[in-house]
Amino acid sequence: MNAFTEPLEKMMEVLKRLPGIGPKSAQRIAFFLLQCEEEYIRTLLQSISDARFTIRLCGQCNNYTNADRCEICADPRRDHSTICVVERPFEIAAIEKSRHFRGAYHVLHGALSPINGIGPDELKLANLLSRLQPQHVTEVIIATNPDVEGEATALYLAQLIKPLQVKVSRIALGLPMGSNLEYADEITITRALEGRTIL
Repeated sequence: MNAFTEPLEKMMEVLKRLPGIGPKSAQRIAFFLLQCEEEYIRTLLQSISDARFTIRLCGQCNNYTNADRCEICADPRRDHSTICVVERPFEIAAIEKSRHFRGAYHVLHGALSPINGIGPDELKLANLLSRLQPQHVTEVIIATNPDVEGEATALYLAQLIKPLQVKVSRIALGLPMGSNLEYADEITITRALEGRTIL
């Protein structure tokens, strides 16, 4: 016998499919939504629907947008001769928060993972290569994640891009601010040493 009525159980099952939401969180969210004003629920449903059916991929960089080109690609103040390649759209926001990078981006929508059936054909690579030909791109910065899949993707991209006479670099990966050396793994320490700077 279920502790909750069927519609509530169904809502919790749907909520559990969201990333990072387990059974307890799904239950809390479901009860929160039941207590919300109708106007809030209508606004929430409308905003989800609007986002889902109006947002598409930027024709140039594959970031999410509701126009033909995203705001970054359309901004003439950006340095379009430098492209930073990331795995997912939300990683752009992380880099933008630093306010250090003023170039353009390219989103792969994944990383190479043969074990999961993700090869080069599953990544958004075609429009990256076409951008390197006519637009006088001087550098591609590879900012894939520091895991096995990210490293494999970085190596593959470097081999693909270098013959086009474009500089390829990899973001320095190392110790985060406030961390201790004793807790860092060998790969992190190696990357930190390789990415060292002159003071």
